Amino acid sequence: MRQLGCVIGLLALLLSPAAADPVLPGLVRQDLMVPITLADGSQVRLETMILRPDRPGRFPLVLLVHGTIPGTGDAFRAALARETPTSLLNPAVAFAQRGYAVASIMRRGFGHSSGPFAETLSGSCDDRDYLAVARIAAEDVTGALAALRGEAWVEPDQIVLMGHSTGGFAVTATAADNPAGVIGVLNFEAAHGSIPGRTCSPDHLVADAGIFGRTARIPALWLYAENDRSAPPALGRRMFDAYVASGAPAQFQILPPFGVDGHAMVPMGPADLWWPAVESFLKQLHLPTSVLVDLPSPAAIPPPTPLNAACAGYFDAYVKAWTDAKAYAWNRDGHCTSVTAAQRTVDDAKNEALRQCVAAWKECSLYAVGQVVAPG
Repeated sequence: MRQLGCVIGLLALLLSPAAADPVLPGLVRQDLMVPITLADGSQVRLETMILRPDRPGRFPLVLLVHGTIPGTGDAFRAALARETPTSLLNPAVAFAQRGYAVASIMRRGFGHSSGPFAETLSGSCDDRDYLAVARIAAEDVTGALAALRGEAWVEPDQIVLMGHSTGGFAVTATAADNPAGVIGVLNFEAAHGSIPGRTCSPDHLVADAGIFGRTARIPALWLYAENDRSAPPALGRRMFDAYVASGAPAQFQILPPFGVDGHAMVPMGPADLWWPAVESFLKQLHLPTSVLVDLPSPAAIPPPTPLNAACAGYFDAYVKAWTDAKAYAWNRDGHCTSVTAAQRTVDDAKNEALRQCVAAWKECSLYAVGQVVAPG
């Protein structure tokens, strides 16, 4: 069954040829449905975005793993369906232009990936079972690795896992099994069961990190933004300490603040906020760090006025975001909403930016769409 799954996976990859991305000259993008075989023998297909240099050869692979929006019920399920691999487009570009093949996956039940959502947390807020859902998410990561590792454009023994939020928890759980070909793990702001200002059962997260650390032997870098309200660096440090105390090799670093909640730094912020720390780690692994594809700078856009300090930072990140499916809404008091990731179309970005802005600040208008100032 596993051999059959690999054959089907290769056929699916071949049916979706890569194409040059006009927004990112020198890179090619491929949108795939990657079949993986689960431990029980069943198969699911994971929606995946591939981004790599537009040239022949094999490249180190970076596998990107997304976080999870909080919520329950019908609204939560609808939000899951709207998720897209482009939520981590900014880090994908940062790696691809430095000579990496990047695969951004959607786990089961997210976006267009098949299978029901499998990561529902059990237990009360005081007794959350994070270990079970971490291992479920890790199964998706391991399956994607197996499917992609044999591709002609992948260096099969030069793979880095990078996860954000619950994705960081997932890649940490994956590292506990030391999968073949993986030589490094980037854990950005791992947490679970959190909303800004509150985390359920934090002691369980710490204990689980210690469990993963008992067997993990892949070098890891853990990074947390100083002002992360969903994954506070103090909690991250406790998890890290338990991880390394169990024997796992890892480093810990706190990054400067971003916006009003640093948890948005990886999906929303420009890569230069975190790249220096990652670059040092990659050099330790003898992986490339120099720019191979020199992308043109995005066209400048004048900022609206007035803007509060946080919105000024968001506007800078908006201008630098490598996509046309983005929108920036604001109001005359200087408040804003910036949507730069996880949108499939320009219209989706416009609607979401306005929806969020109006919900928070009542009277709002679109200031920018894509890389131009909106008319009116």
